[in-house]
Amino acid sequence: MGLAAAAADATGASVDQLTETYQAHYRSLLRLAALLLDDIASCEDVVQEAFIRVHAARRRVREPEKTLAYLRQTVVNLSRSTLRRRILGLRLLPKPMPDMASAEEGAYDALERDQLKTALRGLQRRQREVLVLRYYLDLTEAQVAEVLGISVGSVKAYGSRGLAALRTLMESGDD
Repeated sequence: MGLAAAAADATGASVDQLTETYQAHYRSLLRLAALLLDDIASCEDVVQEAFIRVHAARRRVREPEKTLAYLRQTVVNLSRSTLRRRILGLRLLPKPMPDMASAEEGAYDALERDQLKTALRGLQRRQREVLVLRYYLDLTEAQVAEVLGISVGSVKAYGSRGLAALRTLMESGDD
């Protein structure tokens, strides 16, 4: 390891690295926040605040390659804080429909997405977080455990219970 590399390790993540991470992962972090909050304005605020906090603490990031993991964890934690502060339920903002082959397909897909979002909100907080991180972001159980600060066994338990509850909620919504 050269002197320049040792100096970079001693100072944590660089501003350039954070800028590159921001450009590459902003949208995925915004989608993560949207699955936990489902209010676009709050999602944007949470993601921006996460980048600000990680930027402010960049010198403490011992392993710069884990910057994205720190950002994900910060987004999850800030989403929790946002939800705790809310008294009233969240309002869904209409989202533009993607280009579809027919109006019927688009309406059906939107209905399924809305049903899934509603069912996700019906889960316990931890179950929802585990399912979103595991299946939406496609993280491993170990990565989910690290982001949430829980054991891998807890991730498996929350995931299993969450899927069972989600299945029940989705089936009851078909009636």
